[in-house]
Amino acid sequence: MVKRGSVAIVGAAESDIGAVAALMSPLDLMAQGISRALEDAGLTLKDVDGVFCATTQARTSAMSLVEYLGLPDAYTDSTIVGGSSFEIHVAHAHAALEAGLCTVAVIAYGSTQRTVGRRAASAREFNPYETPFRPFLPATAYALAANRHMHEFGTTREQMAEVAVAAREWALLNPAAWEKKPLSIADVLAARPISYPFTVRDICLVTDGGGAIIMTLADRARGMRKKPVYVLGSGQSITHASITSMPNLTHTGAIASGAQAYKAAGLKPSDINVLALYDAFTINTILFLEDLGFCPKGEGGRFVEGGRIGPKGSLPVNTNGGGLSYCHPGMYGLFILIEAVRQIRGDCGARQVAGANTAIIHGNGGVLSAQATVILGGTATV
Repeated sequence: MVKRGSVAIVGAAESDIGAVAALMSPLDLMAQGISRALEDAGLTLKDVDGVFCATTQARTSAMSLVEYLGLPDAYTDSTIVGGSSFEIHVAHAHAALEAGLCTVAVIAYGSTQRTVGRRAASAREFNPYETPFRPFLPATAYALAANRHMHEFGTTREQMAEVAVAAREWALLNPAAWEKKPLSIADVLAARPISYPFTVRDICLVTDGGGAIIMTLADRARGMRKKPVYVLGSGQSITHASITSMPNLTHTGAIASGAQAYKAAGLKPSDINVLALYDAFTINTILFLEDLGFCPKGEGGRFVEGGRIGPKGSLPVNTNGGGLSYCHPGMYGLFILIEAVRQIRGDCGARQVAGANTAIIHGNGGVLSAQATVILGGTATV
């Protein structure tokens, strides 16, 4: 078992996001994010001896990135389970740092999916049990979960729209966010239909982007440029790969991954100040609020009503604007880590949550398939 608070995140930064310059590659964006995160930490590339990364646009991303950076002796890990890969990288880097396999670890991501086209950036594998039926993935898969939630618990379209509206309200406070226009529940419902019950406003953006975080042992972190943000606990659960094999469409692996993270951190949901949840679809936020213990199963729709998770609400969720309104370059899990770090450091300006000292970050990979949870805390928590 790794030790609670024995490692910390000491640097965090995005690369260019939105629509990046022509001919930039995913590796360019990873390197740009690493450079900015190292500057944030007060370190240089010479300090790095651990490289963790994932992208759908490079089959051997760690090998390619190590070559790009000129770090032939770095400890590497390119675990890829979709958007939650980076939360799992945090757990792996935590273990590697404790074991002495590296001393400064970078976790990086890059994607040019908006520039090159989503299909070119992430080709879908043939599935003999699903592909012949021509589902519009991933939207169809998440729509199955949304419809089942509506059927079992009475969740409404308006309640799902509340998630998109809250995300947009946060995005309007974030200068880096892609979406700049106000959004109402009526706007969400009247938008172009995609896969029932979703309209285009229930679904994440398609952007370019990347970034990086820097991790090191807690003893070293205390002397770094910025206030360290400690890794208090983590957990993971992979329940299926294909949506047709999901054991229960309304119960995700976040139940298990969250329980593991809470136990390791010695915290409970009421101890968390900020939530950073992988909101590729509006139903995700509702499911993860339930499965991470912030409201009972089936109550997520009612829980988000009235702007509760927006800037004027009682529970700050996805304060950067989320994948729905800030950015979503294919795999979003690194960006929620970056936002949580900034909230705990107090670096978020107009969207800063007062007194933020703990954050839960929940990554989602595949089609509600690979769930991974990380809990971070400030100095007072260790």
